Amino acid sequence: MDHDEVLERARPATFRAVRDMTSVRVLDLEGAMATSVAITVDVLDTANRLALRSGRADQFDVQPWVANGYGDATDPVDLVVVPGLGMRNSQEVRSRLAAPDARAGAHYLKEAAAAGSEIAASCAGVFLLAEAGILDRRRATTTWWLAPLFACRYPAVRLTPADLVVTDGPVTTAGAALAHLDLMLTLVGRHGGEALARECARYLAVDRRRSQSPYVMPETIEGADSDVAIARSWALQHLDTSIGVRDLAAAAHLSPRTFTRRISEATGMSPARFLRRLRVERAVELLHNTDLAVTGVAHAVGYSDPTALRRAMSQELGMSPRTVRGQRTRAH
Repeated sequence: MDHDEVLERARPATFRAVRDMTSVRVLDLEGAMATSVAITVDVLDTANRLALRSGRADQFDVQPWVANGYGDATDPVDLVVVPGLGMRNSQEVRSRLAAPDARAGAHYLKEAAAAGSEIAASCAGVFLLAEAGILDRRRATTTWWLAPLFACRYPAVRLTPADLVVTDGPVTTAGAALAHLDLMLTLVGRHGGEALARECARYLAVDRRRSQSPYVMPETIEGADSDVAIARSWALQHLDTSIGVRDLAAAAHLSPRTFTRRISEATGMSPARFLRRLRVERAVELLHNTDLAVTGVAHAVGYSDPTALRRAMSQELGMSPRTVRGQRTRAH
Protein backbone atom coordinates (compact mmCIF):
# COMPACT_ATOMS: atom_id res chain seq x y z
CA MET A 1 0.00 0.00 0.00
CA ASP A 2 1.55 3.32 -1.07
CA HIS A 3 1.39 6.61 0.83
CA ASP A 4 -1.67 7.91 -1.02
CA GLU A 5 -3.60 4.73 -0.29
CA VAL A 6 -2.65 4.91 3.38
CA LEU A 7 -3.85 8.49 3.62
CA GLU A 8 -7.01 7.83 1.62
CA ARG A 9 -7.89 5.03 4.02
CA ALA A 10 -8.01 7.56 6.83
CA ARG A 11 -10.63 9.84 5.23
CA PRO A 12 -14.13 9.29 6.65
CA ALA A 13 -16.49 7.65 4.14
CA THR A 14 -18.68 10.74 4.24
CA PHE A 15 -16.92 14.05 4.92
CA ARG A 16 -18.46 15.83 7.86
CA ALA A 17 -17.56 19.40 8.70
CA VAL A 18 -17.84 18.84 12.42
CA ARG A 19 -16.73 21.91 14.33
CA ASP A 20 -14.97 20.09 17.16
CA MET A 21 -13.23 17.57 14.89
CA THR A 22 -9.51 18.29 14.39
CA SER A 23 -8.67 18.50 10.69
CA VAL A 24 -5.25 17.05 9.91
CA ARG A 25 -3.19 17.37 6.73
CA VAL A 26 -0.20 15.08 6.24
CA LEU A 27 2.62 16.69 4.27
CA ASP A 28 3.76 13.59 2.42
CA LEU A 29 6.92 14.68 0.61
CA GLU A 30 8.88 12.37 -1.64
CA GLY A 31 11.20 10.28 0.51
CA ALA A 32 8.99 10.51 3.59
CA MET A 33 9.46 7.50 5.85
CA ALA A 34 6.65 5.03 5.13
CA THR A 35 6.47 4.14 8.83
CA SER A 36 5.86 7.78 9.78
CA VAL A 37 3.05 8.14 7.27
CA ALA A 38 1.44 4.88 8.39
CA ILE A 39 1.85 5.70 12.09
CA THR A 40 0.12 9.05 11.55
CA VAL A 41 -2.89 7.36 10.03
CA ASP A 42 -2.97 4.36 12.35
CA VAL A 43 -2.78 6.35 15.59
CA LEU A 44 -5.46 8.85 14.56
CA ASP A 45 -7.66 6.06 13.19
CA THR A 46 -7.25 4.21 16.50
CA ALA A 47 -8.16 7.37 18.40
CA ASN A 48 -11.33 7.72 16.33
CA ARG A 49 -12.31 4.09 16.87
CA LEU A 50 -11.77 4.30 20.61
CA ALA A 51 -13.67 7.59 20.81
CA LEU A 52 -16.61 6.06 18.95
CA ARG A 53 -16.55 3.05 21.25
CA SER A 54 -16.96 5.36 24.23
CA GLY A 55 -19.85 7.20 22.60
CA ARG A 56 -17.93 10.20 21.28
CA ALA A 57 -17.75 11.44 17.70
CA ASP A 58 -14.66 11.10 15.51
CA GLN A 59 -11.94 13.34 16.87
CA PHE A 60 -9.74 13.59 13.77
CA ASP A 61 -10.33 14.06 10.05
CA VAL A 62 -7.12 13.04 8.27
CA GLN A 63 -7.00 14.68 4.87
CA PRO A 64 -4.89 13.24 2.06
CA TRP A 65 -2.39 15.70 0.70
CA VAL A 66 -4.19 17.84 -1.90
CA ALA A 67 -3.57 16.79 -5.47
CA ASN A 68 -2.84 20.28 -6.85
CA GLY A 69 0.36 20.81 -4.89
CA TYR A 70 1.03 21.58 -1.26
CA GLY A 71 -2.26 22.92 -0.03
CA ASP A 72 -3.30 26.50 0.33
CA ALA A 73 -3.24 28.62 3.47
CA THR A 74 -6.62 29.98 2.41
CA ASP A 75 -7.92 26.42 2.93
CA PRO A 76 -6.67 26.09 6.52
CA VAL A 77 -6.54 22.98 8.64
CA ASP A 78 -6.13 22.67 12.39
CA LEU A 79 -2.98 20.56 12.26
CA VAL A 80 -0.25 19.85 9.70
CA VAL A 81 1.90 16.77 10.32
CA VAL A 82 5.29 16.35 8.63
CA PRO A 83 6.47 12.71 8.70
CA GLY A 84 10.15 11.91 9.06
CA LEU A 85 12.37 12.33 6.01
CA GLY A 86 15.00 9.73 5.23
CA MET A 87 18.08 11.93 5.56
CA ARG A 88 21.14 10.32 7.12
CA ASN A 89 23.97 12.84 6.83
CA SER A 90 24.77 16.46 6.07
CA GLN A 91 25.13 15.89 2.33
CA GLU A 92 21.68 14.31 2.09
CA VAL A 93 20.19 17.11 4.20
CA ARG A 94 21.58 19.84 1.94
CA SER A 95 20.50 18.04 -1.22
CA ARG A 96 17.00 17.16 0.00
CA LEU A 97 16.18 20.60 1.40
CA ALA A 98 17.27 22.24 -1.86
CA ALA A 99 14.81 20.15 -3.91
CA PRO A 100 11.82 22.04 -5.37
CA ASP A 101 9.19 20.03 -3.48
CA ALA A 102 10.97 20.60 -0.16
CA ARG A 103 11.20 24.36 -0.81
CA ALA A 104 7.52 24.43 -1.74
CA GLY A 105 6.68 22.38 1.33
CA ALA A 106 8.57 24.80 3.60
CA HIS A 107 6.70 27.69 1.97
CA TYR A 108 3.38 25.97 2.62
CA LEU A 109 4.32 25.33 6.27
CA LYS A 110 5.19 29.00 6.74
CA GLU A 111 1.82 30.04 5.28
CA ALA A 112 -0.09 27.42 7.27
CA ALA A 113 1.55 28.51 10.52
CA ALA A 114 0.76 32.15 9.75
CA ALA A 115 -2.86 31.14 9.09
CA GLY A 116 -3.09 29.57 12.53
CA SER A 117 -2.47 25.89 11.84
CA GLU A 118 -0.64 23.88 14.45
CA ILE A 119 2.51 22.26 13.00
CA ALA A 120 4.12 18.97 14.03
CA ALA A 121 7.11 17.03 12.70
CA SER A 122 9.48 14.26 13.68
CA CYS A 123 12.97 13.05 12.87
CA ALA A 124 14.61 14.86 9.92
CA GLY A 125 11.23 16.31 8.99
CA VAL A 126 11.94 18.91 11.69
CA PHE A 127 14.54 20.43 9.35
CA LEU A 128 11.69 21.47 7.06
CA LEU A 129 10.07 23.42 9.91
CA ALA A 130 13.37 25.15 10.59
CA GLU A 131 13.73 25.99 6.90
CA ALA A 132 10.30 27.65 7.08
CA GLY A 133 11.50 29.79 9.99
CA ILE A 134 8.69 28.67 12.29
CA LEU A 135 11.09 27.25 14.89
CA ASP A 136 13.08 30.44 15.42
CA ARG A 137 13.36 31.21 19.15
CA ARG A 138 11.32 28.10 19.95
CA ARG A 139 12.35 24.92 21.77
CA ALA A 140 12.57 21.88 19.50
CA THR A 141 14.10 18.45 19.16
CA THR A 142 15.09 16.32 16.16
CA THR A 143 16.74 13.03 15.35
CA TRP A 144 19.78 12.61 17.57
CA TRP A 145 22.27 11.73 14.84
CA LEU A 146 21.59 14.98 12.96
CA ALA A 147 21.29 17.18 16.06
CA PRO A 148 24.81 18.68 15.81
CA LEU A 149 24.20 19.61 12.16
CA PHE A 150 20.78 21.06 13.04
CA ALA A 151 22.25 23.17 15.84
CA CYS A 152 24.91 24.61 13.52
CA ARG A 153 22.46 25.22 10.67
CA TYR A 154 19.71 26.82 12.76
CA PRO A 155 21.29 28.69 15.69
CA ALA A 156 18.04 30.61 16.35
CA VAL A 157 16.31 27.37 17.40
CA ARG A 158 16.59 26.35 21.06
CA LEU A 159 17.43 22.72 20.36
CA THR A 160 17.05 20.16 23.17
CA PRO A 161 18.08 16.91 21.43
CA ALA A 162 17.80 14.73 24.53
CA ASP A 163 14.03 15.28 24.58
CA LEU A 164 11.89 12.83 22.65
CA VAL A 165 8.94 15.22 22.15
CA VAL A 166 8.92 19.00 22.61
CA THR A 167 5.88 21.28 22.40
CA ASP A 168 6.43 25.02 22.20
CA GLY A 169 3.19 26.89 21.56
CA PRO A 170 1.58 25.66 18.33
CA VAL A 171 4.63 23.66 17.24
CA THR A 172 5.46 20.11 18.34
CA THR A 173 8.62 18.25 17.31
CA ALA A 174 9.91 14.76 17.99
CA GLY A 175 13.17 12.83 17.78
CA ALA A 176 14.41 9.94 15.70
CA ALA A 177 12.38 7.68 13.42
CA LEU A 178 9.80 5.86 15.56
CA ALA A 179 9.56 8.83 17.90
CA HIS A 180 6.82 9.72 15.42
CA LEU A 181 4.64 7.36 17.43
CA ASP A 182 5.31 9.39 20.57
CA LEU A 183 4.58 12.55 18.58
CA MET A 184 1.19 11.27 17.45
CA LEU A 185 0.20 10.16 20.96
CA THR A 186 1.14 13.63 22.21
CA LEU A 187 -1.08 15.19 19.54
CA VAL A 188 -3.95 12.87 20.41
CA GLY A 189 -3.63 13.98 24.02
CA ARG A 190 -3.50 17.64 23.01
CA HIS A 191 -6.60 17.50 20.82
CA GLY A 192 -8.59 14.51 22.08
CA GLY A 193 -7.64 14.52 25.74
CA GLU A 194 -5.01 12.66 27.77
CA ALA A 195 -7.48 9.90 28.64
CA LEU A 196 -7.87 9.08 24.95
CA ALA A 197 -4.09 9.23 24.42
CA ARG A 198 -3.54 6.79 27.30
CA GLU A 199 -6.18 4.47 25.89
CA CYS A 200 -4.52 4.60 22.47
CA ALA A 201 -1.14 3.80 24.01
CA ARG A 202 -2.63 0.80 25.83
CA TYR A 203 -4.45 -0.39 22.71
CA LEU A 204 -1.25 -0.16 20.66
CA ALA A 205 0.89 -1.64 23.49
CA VAL A 206 3.14 1.42 23.60
CA ASP A 207 5.01 2.86 26.59
CA ARG A 208 5.11 6.66 26.73
CA ARG A 209 8.75 7.73 26.61
CA ARG A 210 10.32 11.09 27.48
CA SER A 211 13.94 11.03 26.34
CA GLN A 212 15.95 9.72 23.40
CA SER A 213 19.24 9.88 25.31
CA PRO A 214 19.24 6.13 26.08
CA TYR A 215 19.12 5.39 22.35
CA VAL A 216 21.98 7.63 21.23
CA MET A 217 24.97 5.82 19.72
CA PRO A 218 27.91 8.23 19.98
CA GLU A 219 29.97 6.22 17.50
CA THR A 220 27.40 7.05 14.83
CA ILE A 221 27.55 10.83 15.20
CA GLU A 222 31.26 10.80 16.04
CA GLY A 223 31.96 9.05 12.75
CA ALA A 224 31.39 12.35 10.97
CA ASP A 225 34.74 13.62 12.35
CA SER A 226 37.77 11.31 12.05
CA ASP A 227 39.73 13.16 14.77
CA VAL A 228 36.85 12.78 17.23
CA ALA A 229 36.66 9.09 16.31
CA ILE A 230 40.39 8.76 17.10
CA ALA A 231 39.87 10.42 20.49
CA ARG A 232 36.96 8.08 21.22
CA SER A 233 39.01 4.99 20.35
CA TRP A 234 41.86 6.16 22.58
CA ALA A 235 39.52 7.01 25.45
CA LEU A 236 37.91 3.57 25.40
CA GLN A 237 41.33 2.04 26.06
CA HIS A 238 42.00 4.35 29.03
CA LEU A 239 38.64 4.67 30.79
CA ASP A 240 39.99 3.10 33.96
CA THR A 241 42.46 5.98 34.38
CA SER A 242 42.03 9.62 35.31
CA ILE A 243 41.79 11.21 31.86
CA GLY A 244 40.44 14.62 30.91
CA VAL A 245 39.92 17.01 28.06
CA ARG A 246 43.61 17.68 27.51
CA ASP A 247 44.29 13.96 27.17
CA LEU A 248 41.48 13.52 24.62
CA ALA A 249 42.72 16.52 22.63
CA ALA A 250 46.31 15.21 22.66
CA ALA A 251 45.11 11.81 21.40
CA ALA A 252 43.45 13.59 18.46
CA HIS A 253 46.52 15.82 17.93
CA LEU A 254 44.43 18.93 18.53
CA SER A 255 44.59 21.80 20.98
CA PRO A 256 42.04 21.59 23.82
CA ARG A 257 40.21 24.59 22.40
CA THR A 258 40.01 23.14 18.88
CA PHE A 259 39.02 19.73 20.22
CA THR A 260 36.23 21.29 22.30
CA ARG A 261 34.84 23.00 19.21
CA ARG A 262 35.17 19.90 17.02
CA ILE A 263 33.52 17.56 19.49
CA SER A 264 30.66 20.00 19.98
CA GLU A 265 30.13 20.17 16.21
CA ALA A 266 30.30 16.37 15.83
CA THR A 267 28.26 15.27 18.84
CA GLY A 268 26.54 18.28 20.37
CA MET A 269 28.31 17.44 23.64
CA SER A 270 30.97 19.11 25.72
CA PRO A 271 34.21 17.07 26.14
CA ALA A 272 33.26 16.32 29.76
CA ARG A 273 29.81 15.07 28.74
CA PHE A 274 31.37 13.07 25.90
CA LEU A 275 33.74 11.34 28.31
CA ARG A 276 30.96 10.69 30.82
CA ARG A 277 28.85 9.14 28.08
CA LEU A 278 31.68 6.79 27.12
CA ARG A 279 32.16 5.75 30.75
CA VAL A 280 28.45 5.07 31.21
CA GLU A 281 28.20 3.05 27.99
CA ARG A 282 31.16 0.93 29.06
CA ALA A 283 29.59 0.48 32.51
CA VAL A 284 26.35 -0.75 30.93
CA GLU A 285 28.33 -3.25 28.87
CA LEU A 286 30.08 -4.55 32.00
CA LEU A 287 26.84 -4.75 33.98
CA HIS A 288 25.21 -6.76 31.20
CA ASN A 289 28.11 -9.07 30.36
CA THR A 290 30.09 -9.61 33.58
CA ASP A 291 29.44 -10.39 37.22
CA LEU A 292 31.62 -7.54 38.49
CA ALA A 293 30.21 -5.84 41.57
CA VAL A 294 29.08 -2.24 41.06
CA THR A 295 32.20 -1.04 42.88
CA GLY A 296 34.36 -2.99 40.43
CA VAL A 297 32.45 -1.62 37.46
CA ALA A 298 32.88 1.93 38.79
CA HIS A 299 36.65 1.50 39.10
CA ALA A 300 36.87 -0.13 35.65
CA VAL A 301 35.36 2.93 33.98
CA GLY A 302 37.30 5.54 35.94
CA TYR A 303 35.03 6.41 38.87
CA SER A 304 36.42 6.36 42.37
CA ASP A 305 33.29 4.95 43.98
CA PRO A 306 29.80 3.55 43.12
CA THR A 307 28.12 6.82 44.08
CA ALA A 308 29.88 8.66 41.24
CA LEU A 309 28.85 5.92 38.80
CA ARG A 310 25.22 6.02 39.98
CA ARG A 311 25.13 9.79 39.54
CA ALA A 312 26.58 9.56 36.01
CA MET A 313 24.16 6.80 34.98
CA SER A 314 21.23 8.74 36.38
CA GLN A 315 22.26 11.82 34.39
CA GLU A 316 22.79 9.92 31.13
CA LEU A 317 20.20 7.14 31.27
CA GLY A 318 17.82 7.96 34.08
CA MET A 319 18.61 4.52 35.52
CA SER A 320 20.73 3.07 38.31
CA PRO A 321 23.35 0.30 37.94
CA ARG A 322 20.97 -2.06 39.74
CA THR A 323 18.19 -1.33 37.21
CA VAL A 324 20.55 -1.89 34.28
CA ARG A 325 21.75 -5.19 35.70
CA GLY A 326 18.14 -6.19 36.33
CA GLN A 327 17.49 -5.83 32.61
CA ARG A 328 20.07 -8.52 31.98
CA THR A 329 18.42 -10.77 34.52
CA ARG A 330 14.99 -10.35 32.88
CA ALA A 331 16.47 -11.01 29.45
CA HIS A 332 17.71 -14.38 30.67
